[in-house]
Amino acid sequence: MVRVGFIVEGDTEKIIVESDSFRAWAKDNGIEICSPVINAKGGGNLLPQNILPSVAQLRLANAKHIVILTDLDEAPDTECVKTRIGAEHTDLIFVAVKAIEAWFLADTAALKKWLKLDDVFENAPEATPGMPWERLKVLAAEKGSRGPGNNKPLSAMKMCKQYGFLVAHAAIYANCPSAALFHHAILRLANYYSIGGRMVSDVTSDQQTNSHNLPSHPER
Repeated sequence: MVRVGFIVEGDTEKIIVESDSFRAWAKDNGIEICSPVINAKGGGNLLPQNILPSVAQLRLANAKHIVILTDLDEAPDTECVKTRIGAEHTDLIFVAVKAIEAWFLADTAALKKWLKLDDVFENAPEATPGMPWERLKVLAAEKGSRGPGNNKPLSAMKMCKQYGFLVAHAAIYANCPSAALFHHAILRLANYYSIGGRMVSDVTSDQQTNSHNLPSHPER
């Protein structure tokens, strides 16, 4: 088992990474998620001087790899976010496009369960007119269903626990490449990748996987 530590932007990311389903997926693929998953409480707090204590805490928890998960939000591009954070102390900085809630829109099975409908499908989770959270509200209104409310953490918990959201489901949706890249990059941190449903070694045991050879944003 490869131990991976996470530093995340906010509550929703923390809920997803700490969810039973994500931990189970990780375990099935030879990954153990270190505790705690550290919540930076805002992308603006993901600065080098703020990250160092969190990195030290995860190293004490014997994390072999450290991953930062944040949102693009209003930044012009992913490189701008990565430059702001700096990659000196982490293996992977991953930037979700536009925001992590786009992954909820990409999991059609979870959407169907949430909205209690069989005909729901979001064509472009990462290209919504506004932020994905607002699109969730509009989608519920369009379908005549109860919306997600105004409490993002509570909504994220329901998505994970009640409606069966899985990162792996979002990752197979062609129009949500950021979820796929996150999914595959985490597997590569464990020195594996998936080919035709079969797990194959990606790097030799004496090679170090790092942010320089892992994809961190969709190719456009």
